[in-house]
Amino acid sequence: MDKMMTPIQEFTIRYAEEKDVKLILGFITSLAVYEHMEDQVTATEEKLLESIFKQKRAEVIIGEENDVPVCFALFYHNYSTFLGKANLFLEDLFVNEDKRGLGYGKMMLSCLASIAVERNCSRLDWWCLDWNQPSIDFYKSLGASHLKEWNIFRAQHDSLENLSKIIKK
Repeated sequence: MDKMMTPIQEFTIRYAEEKDVKLILGFITSLAVYEHMEDQVTATEEKLLESIFKQKRAEVIIGEENDVPVCFALFYHNYSTFLGKANLFLEDLFVNEDKRGLGYGKMMLSCLASIAVERNCSRLDWWCLDWNQPSIDFYKSLGASHLKEWNIFRAQHDSLENLSKIIKK
């Protein structure tokens, strides 16, 4: 994977393995706390093991400083009907608070862009909460486009159940 050296530390990026499930859940929990959504986390080590490593529904890369995990990114393929091909969707990127500003987030996004290019993807997409101005500014500084013309919709909980029953009537 990618490697970045600075005078003080070494930063490496690697694909997560099954043994990293507890670590991944820890990053997810930390991200949820940062986003004030910790009450919404229902992921467990068992769910992550099954969905990421057994069913291969997503992939994870881990960023390490001197072999200590400091950030993660979870991503998967989505599909563009207009392009007629799969692309990458970044679900979550999180850098530990004490490691922000060191270029690790930039390296993680660069790694994901490299994976997308290697896999013949045309896009790397992700969402960002509208209140998270530091991240919005960071993404724009990397040349990412803010797609203001798109609105995100979601069916979940009762609305998902109700929607699933329409076809059964």
